[in-house]
Amino acid sequence: MSGHSHHIQKPGWVGEFQKFLVRGNVVDLAVGIIIGAAFTAIVSSLVKDILTPFIGLLTGGIDFSNIFITLKGPHAATLADAQKVGAVTVNVGVFLNAVIQFLIVSFVVFWLVKLVSMARAKPQPAPATPPEPSKSEVLLSEIRDLLATRTGETLPPRV
Repeated sequence: MSGHSHHIQKPGWVGEFQKFLVRGNVVDLAVGIIIGAAFTAIVSSLVKDILTPFIGLLTGGIDFSNIFITLKGPHAATLADAQKVGAVTVNVGVFLNAVIQFLIVSFVVFWLVKLVSMARAKPQPAPATPPEPSKSEVLLSEIRDLLATRTGETLPPRV
């Protein structure tokens, strides 16, 4: 072995990647993802624990999760039983539940965003009306008009 020390040079993209990671938007994105995960738990609980029981009452307690098609294996009464015996199933009901939950969550998030937007909305300023002309401006306009009528001039329209 020789006494030369070999310095391994980092590729240029490593430095760029480090700069990227410490940029503000990446940190903001990470915070957003963390808050989003916590918010997801809240919205999921709202859907599962508060809204779903009412929907169950409205639909007569239909359990969509047990709507499935057995492709291979013995047919069972419930999806759980079919899975226990190793049947291959197309889980239509589970998919329907996911779609319904998505629609409910989307609806709830829509209204939450709408409420937050309304709370944040700044009152719109009243449309600006032109200020009334001062007494001297009115008087000067009248004098101008009188002089113009005496000399027969045509005046520009009043603004």
